[in-house]
Amino acid sequence: MKQALPPGLSAAQMDRALKDFAQVVGNDWVLATDLDRDTYLDHFAVDEAAHAPSAAVAPLAAEQVQEILRVANRHKVPLWPISRGKNFGYGGAAPLLKGSVVLDLSRMKKIEFDAENGVALLEPGVGFYDLYDHIQQHKLPYWTSVPGNSWGSVIGNALDRGVGYTTYGQHTEKLCGMEVVLPSGELVRTGMGAMSGSPTWNLYRYGFGPSWEQMFVQSNFGVVTRAGVWLMPAPESMIGLDLELENADDLGWAVDLIAGMRRDGLLQQSPSIGSWLRGAAVLTTRKEWYDKPGALPDDVIAAIRKRFNIGWWSISLRLYGYEAVNEAAAGVIQAQFAKQTKQPMTVTRWKQGMPMNPAPGQAAFAGIPVTFPLANAAWHGGRGGHLGYSPVLPANGRAAMEQFRRTYDRYREFGMDYHGSFAMGERSIVNVNQVLFNKDDRDMMSRVNGFFRALVNDATQQRYGEYRTHIDYMDLVAGTYDFNHNALRRTNETIKDALDPNGILAPGKSGIWPKRYRNLRK
Repeated sequence: MKQALPPGLSAAQMDRALKDFAQVVGNDWVLATDLDRDTYLDHFAVDEAAHAPSAAVAPLAAEQVQEILRVANRHKVPLWPISRGKNFGYGGAAPLLKGSVVLDLSRMKKIEFDAENGVALLEPGVGFYDLYDHIQQHKLPYWTSVPGNSWGSVIGNALDRGVGYTTYGQHTEKLCGMEVVLPSGELVRTGMGAMSGSPTWNLYRYGFGPSWEQMFVQSNFGVVTRAGVWLMPAPESMIGLDLELENADDLGWAVDLIAGMRRDGLLQQSPSIGSWLRGAAVLTTRKEWYDKPGALPDDVIAAIRKRFNIGWWSISLRLYGYEAVNEAAAGVIQAQFAKQTKQPMTVTRWKQGMPMNPAPGQAAFAGIPVTFPLANAAWHGGRGGHLGYSPVLPANGRAAMEQFRRTYDRYREFGMDYHGSFAMGERSIVNVNQVLFNKDDRDMMSRVNGFFRALVNDATQQRYGEYRTHIDYMDLVAGTYDFNHNALRRTNETIKDALDPNGILAPGKSGIWPKRYRNLRK
């Protein structure tokens, strides 16, 4: 792809900046060929060219990141940091501002492990497979927590509030102690790390004074070059309780039941209630079932469910820890579900000493990295892709059912196949929806933008906000956080201008625009 340039910069200015970047990282790690630029496109995007980078630069250490930021300030070149660029459905490696230089941190892969306290100090290039392999090779008594597609960065996923399947599945909450390069190039450490050589940097989050750690989550205030991650001790046992719910309306009572278990601590894991397509889309393709436009009719849905022996909704609960405690909790959970449904629960048991050979669909519950869920992008055939749409709502069955009905109706209105799930937090639910599409189907692609905006509008009317979104929609979603005429956005941008007066770091990320580019807000 031909080189794109950011607003206000000429090709000659960019060329001078790239030469200075090469002085920092070496010529081999300034990536500016057409093939390089194609590598950093968002291949799931409706319009790939809208977020084309001009080049990429790949440092090996925090000191190089510092110098790259200083060079960017001198030349006024916007940078877009990525850890590994695997945030598919949300933008991948592509920058929000066209023509930005991608700051690719994937070469930074150092792992330091505190086995006594169960903490890994990681650089952003460390992927879930890397961390898992490190634990296995060194026979460390800890489990990772992995997302559904595990080829991304451990730190990058946590910084975008990604989630996993174990009791440590709220990844952002397991961050403790960061090393950050500010837009000026200055290196800081958060929490106890502000004391040189502190042994509690990755053990106690807060330090003294204001706690800034969450300031660098989903923001453009700095580049995280190291962070501590707490890991789950390898449990004595794991019990799985899986249930298929026959009817769409079963969602309501199931949410109420699980929400109570989460509040009272009976269930420590954050389970997900997923619709039939979540499983079917990775095992089959649409053309095997239906070749007409529009959402799948009920009789086709019934046929798919029958073949795979799945419910309208599937629930997977997991208990981790001491065997006796797990057995007691499992008995209570089964008894509570038995009051609501005659559907049997499938119970699986594992304990230390038994082989760990879970099926692909179960591996993530044991902290084993997986990538097969991304197969759902091929559901429609052609050049497949998807967008994520994930509003947050209260943890009660009435709210979940109303959200489901609204969203399901929108899927059918726009002729799309419903792919939704409800991830249960302690006091809230994230309604994760995937908008699956075929980029070679012009009619389908013409509907994607209107469909997504309709979903956001519906949630906004209920005062539900998205917890993360694709780079195309960051301004749209940020605008829905409208208390006191978007006071939070103004606060974010006040901080942005103070830390980054030249506006060089990830302009527009999470709807936060520096003064220099603020006119570009959509």
